[in-house]
Amino acid sequence: MKGILDRIEDERHAVILVEEEGIELVLPANRLPEGSQVNSWFTIDAENGQLAVTLDEETSKAKSGQAEELMTRLRTKKKGSRFKRK
Repeated sequence: MKGILDRIEDERHAVILVEEEGIELVLPANRLPEGSQVNSWFTIDAENGQLAVTLDEETSKAKSGQAEELMTRLRTKKKGSRFKRK
């Protein structure tokens, strides 16, 4: 399954949102793979009763690119808006 790092609370707990399951995983922040940051995507597997969290750099880059593209379109749309601000 895939999940995104939503936030780190109190610099101790990482909150990962897992869309497929509709759940939040909370785990010690020090268990995150090196290079993890907010909005990083992970592949999450259960192995021997333990969760294995692996940084998914490909999905992270793709989703970041999609977000940037959306923001660019929204900014362009806003500039070209036919409505005037008061």
